[in-house]
Amino acid sequence: QVQLVESGGGLVQPGGSLRLSCAVSGSVFVTDVMGWFRQPPGKQRELVARVATGPIINYADSVKGRFTISRDNAKKMVFLQMNSLKPEDTAIYYCNRLGGPMWDWGQGTQVTVSS
Repeated sequence: QVQLVESGGGLVQPGGSLRLSCAVSGSVFVTDVMGWFRQPPGKQRELVARVATGPIINYADSVKGRFTISRDNAKKMVFLQMNSLKPEDTAIYYCNRLGGPMWDWGQGTQVTVSS
């Protein structure tokens, strides 16, 4: 059974930075396309960025130039460096895989951007 554990969220002022981490256990991982998702209050969950081993990377238009996704296959971890944060980035952030059946969602990590 695959487990996902997200961490690194918090309260930050507009323009600030955070680095999120996602630890994956129970999967081969290196062949999995991994993504970061977010769910703002009262809204649907959306894909923010994804990374395949290579790396092959894609971002949502709303975060291009501000967020950077990366992965460490040896540690089975995925990261999301978030810079120039805006209030509209406030959400619970989750990781999961893409391109196949999704795993059970982790608890996510709360990111709040507010002055």
